[in-house]
Amino acid sequence: MNAAQWRNKLGHSLPFYYGWVIVASTVSVSLSTRTIMAVATLSVFVVPMTQDMGWSRGLFSGAVSFGGLCAVFISPLVGKWLDRYGSGLLLTVASAFTGALAIGLSFVGNPAAFYALYVPGRLIFSGPLELGIPTAISNWFIRRRPLGLAADAVAKGAGLTMIPLLAQFIITGWDWRTAWITLGLLAFVLGVIPPVLFMARRPEDMGLEPDPAPDQRIEERSTASEGDAPTPAAAAETRFTESSFTVRQAFRTRAFWLLAAFTAAGFMVQAGVSLHQVAHYINQGLPGPSAALTASTFAFSQIFSAMFWAALGRRFPVRFLLSAAAFVVAAAAFGTSLSETLPTALIAAATVGLGVGGLHLLVRLAWADYYGREHLGTIRGYTMSAQIGGQAVGPVLAGFLFDATGSYETALMVFTGSALFAGVIALFATPPKLLERTPEPATV
Repeated sequence: MNAAQWRNKLGHSLPFYYGWVIVASTVSVSLSTRTIMAVATLSVFVVPMTQDMGWSRGLFSGAVSFGGLCAVFISPLVGKWLDRYGSGLLLTVASAFTGALAIGLSFVGNPAAFYALYVPGRLIFSGPLELGIPTAISNWFIRRRPLGLAADAVAKGAGLTMIPLLAQFIITGWDWRTAWITLGLLAFVLGVIPPVLFMARRPEDMGLEPDPAPDQRIEERSTASEGDAPTPAAAAETRFTESSFTVRQAFRTRAFWLLAAFTAAGFMVQAGVSLHQVAHYINQGLPGPSAALTASTFAFSQIFSAMFWAALGRRFPVRFLLSAAAFVVAAAAFGTSLSETLPTALIAAATVGLGVGGLHLLVRLAWADYYGREHLGTIRGYTMSAQIGGQAVGPVLAGFLFDATGSYETALMVFTGSALFAGVIALFATPPKLLERTPEPATV
């Protein structure tokens, strides 16, 4: 019996829906591999590594941006792979490489070595991990998609709460090199085995139905939001049929480009604040362990943020929720610029987490709800360029502005404006109407 046959047998014998096994597998990766190359984790390494090596903040931050830009070129290929083969093998290989790269970072002694190891790690984070995990969940859920995405977001938040604290504890007690080794071993232990054993592409591949049937309200909103109200016959059809856009069809919709612009502007703020918040508070006079606590507070608040936004995900149009999340991020970035004490820093960090948690969950929900599951990986592969571009610009912009001015206040003001812009354009991203139902190539 091969792995696929074993999964099929397991899927039909479990007393609950197999999609929750998919979620559990992604949770294991999110608790380990996905957190290691995240900017929130790297933030606790900024001060010790730059001081030890004599590097500038801009040089250090450039590795994040360069890794993200490299991911722009592989994301469309990753998306096509996901649509054809699923996430299991991809996440397994990504976890193994991430673990090896993290261990390698413990031996760096110059910028070239740091870039040679961190850039591929960031590429894996921005491409295979950021695409593979939410796409796997979205392919297995429709009505309860917000709950499935929230479960993974809670795991990610828990990982980003614990991993920076663990790294800071090891840095304080030993050194930053030992911290990288520990993180690499964690990826090998938790990130490799569950995906390859348990993950399948879609429920239809195992003879199962998507759980549960499509939510009537989603389809009715998507059909009626652009153009005239649907006829009774069309309404009856969309109640039971999930819309499925090809890449070409998605490119022709206004919502595609508005969501892409929203993603670029919002995630520029997410990455810039996440990476530099610890360094910002150290620059404001807080001791290292106290400043590191803001990174964990930021991550911990995303746990509750995911549950909060998921609870609203089927009660309000997703574009309104995207706008609200962006406005929260704008307020948090502005508050971060004013924070000089630990209490105000923790409040600002928690608010950042509340908004960023909404960005992560709601953007993934919007793409899946608007464009369907059949070509979701390919569509997300192209749109990841917007997210990666924003995440590439944010850290290096903040780093060089700090080098030029000696503080992060200017960068945080830029981030505030960017988040406000994202909040406004999200309001115009109404769900697209699928006008053409004739088959079209899935690629461009």
